[in-house]
Amino acid sequence: LHGLARGFGGTFLVFSDYMRGAVRLAALMKLPVTFIWSHDSIGLGEDGPTHQPIEHIASLRAIPGLDVIRPADANEVVACWLEIIKRDKPAGLLLSRQNLPVIDRSLYKSTAEVGRGAYVLNEVSNPDVLIIASGSEVSIALKASEELAQQGLKARVISAPCLEWYREQEQGYKDLLMPKSVKARVSVEAGIAQGWHEFIGDSGVAISLEHYGASASAPVLFKEFGFTPEAVVKACQESISKSSK
Repeated sequence: LHGLARGFGGTFLVFSDYMRGAVRLAALMKLPVTFIWSHDSIGLGEDGPTHQPIEHIASLRAIPGLDVIRPADANEVVACWLEIIKRDKPAGLLLSRQNLPVIDRSLYKSTAEVGRGAYVLNEVSNPDVLIIASGSEVSIALKASEELAQQGLKARVISAPCLEWYREQEQGYKDLLMPKSVKARVSVEAGIAQGWHEFIGDSGVAISLEHYGASASAPVLFKEFGFTPEAVVKACQESISKSSK
């Protein structure tokens, strides 16, 4: 309260429900508390649906004054952590239980623009479709973009670790990142799609999870519930078709 120390706490994301009063009060009081929530999706695996967050990301994003951050890999975690400290306000850092691939920054863009909340990973000129993803789904989106390229389709992959930070950006940056001329858009996040239609529009397709999970390994669950490069490719094709009508 007096600025001499910072508060940190951590647990499974699904248990953020039990913390909601404290989280809301921290946001109301503008205290620089960082809530570190792990096991952020069905990727946690065999613990099953009681421990798998579905609606929690959207629910936390609904709290005014709370930044909800879901990094894509280890490098984004570091960049997001520095941004959290710099911003000096309440934040929730959402982390996976499963190991995630570290994005090869020699092939894709650096984390320099993480603080903008959303940034381009693979720059392509005149993209046919935008793929916007967060957390563990970003690497899936990148694989999908490679498959689309083999079909002659150009997909711009956007990592969106924090929608609150992105909303703060100037309109010029937003228009460059997500050109209004590109109507074909796909969002990929292992939770409910609530909030994503603001970014993908009427022609967009949301790859989301609108029901509870199950007890199985992360790879099995991601395949069963449609979080695969193949599913993203199909969604992109669908969105391109919708946007051309």
